[in-house]
Amino acid sequence: MMRKHLTLLAAIPALLLGGCEIGTKVVEQQGPNGLAINQIQHKATRKIAADVPPPPYELTPDMRTGDRARDVYQNVQVLGDISVDEFNYMMASITEWVSPADGSVENGGCNYCHNPENMASDEIYTKVVSRKMLQMTRAINANWTPHFQNNYGESSEGAGVTCWTCHRGNPVPANIWSGVPVNTGKLAGNKRGQNTPLMQTAYSSLPYASFAAYLEGDGNVRVNARSAYPSQHEASIPATEMTYALMMHQSQALGVNCTFCHNSQNFGKWDDSRTQRVNAWYGTRMVRDINNNYINDLGDVWPVNGQGIYGNRRGPEGDPLKVNCATCHNGINRPLGGAKMLRDYPALKGAHSMVNMPTPPAGAPTTTAPATTTPVAAIADTKPAV
Repeated sequence: MMRKHLTLLAAIPALLLGGCEIGTKVVEQQGPNGLAINQIQHKATRKIAADVPPPPYELTPDMRTGDRARDVYQNVQVLGDISVDEFNYMMASITEWVSPADGSVENGGCNYCHNPENMASDEIYTKVVSRKMLQMTRAINANWTPHFQNNYGESSEGAGVTCWTCHRGNPVPANIWSGVPVNTGKLAGNKRGQNTPLMQTAYSSLPYASFAAYLEGDGNVRVNARSAYPSQHEASIPATEMTYALMMHQSQALGVNCTFCHNSQNFGKWDDSRTQRVNAWYGTRMVRDINNNYINDLGDVWPVNGQGIYGNRRGPEGDPLKVNCATCHNGINRPLGGAKMLRDYPALKGAHSMVNMPTPPAGAPTTTAPATTTPVAAIADTKPAV
């Protein structure tokens, strides 16, 4: 009997550690000493930035001169302002990024979007979608620089996104989402929109409708009151759980801890937050812009499920497949390791348009200098400033 008890006692620590991730951790300090603003990652599973394919060939300055694409080709509605040579360069690049002709994609190559007998035709819906996505890419690179420009120190020249940032050789990006069917059951089997581990909630038990509320809708993510004193601020427990679900997603999508943006002394206080919180604030609104003004705006261009020539482009509720933070970031806090994607593709930065950019909350950091990361081991012997 005693032996059985001892065996049971010996097994208890192993059971308690069952929820822990065993293995070497990498720790980086990203804030002042003593504030526990550290990033902790599992060395064996942390995401490594994916390779960026080289351009199809060199784009020389003389290739950017000469006749404009709109004057030579028919029905060029977005990239018509660039030269014919640069236009052909961009078409070759987009093919590699979205529908490579290497056998990995059905009907890959130019014919994925074009009728080879009439390249100007819009009869294949993917060409109409591609046009909208090019407009979106140019708008991101021209208007949404507050989301990413402070990641590059003094010079953010060349920073931005291309089709590869999201697609990475696939017609549909790997990380997408759509509406989840509502359970109409009254009691049995009705989980009330949660307790179902899904990608949307980083596989937690939190509500899985947070994307629709915050990355498509304009719901207020903030649930913390601004003061400890009584106020008119009210936030229900369900609303708080929705916010936590979004935070869990953003943490997983960027491969970071909560303290990558927040000071845990006061999660809601902007004055003590890192500048990355400002990035995230703009990023959330950028994703809303993408989902509503580009993806949803295509409307019936997206084929009904079961009728598309390239498979379904809508979710089970009939809404289009949309983007979230992981679509670009893919587990890395700077997509593709911070590669300056526009250096080789200047055509994807359109003219800045007059849009009503949101203003960050009062007290938000405004510095454009990126926060540096320092391995904890390297600062173990340092002393705090007096």
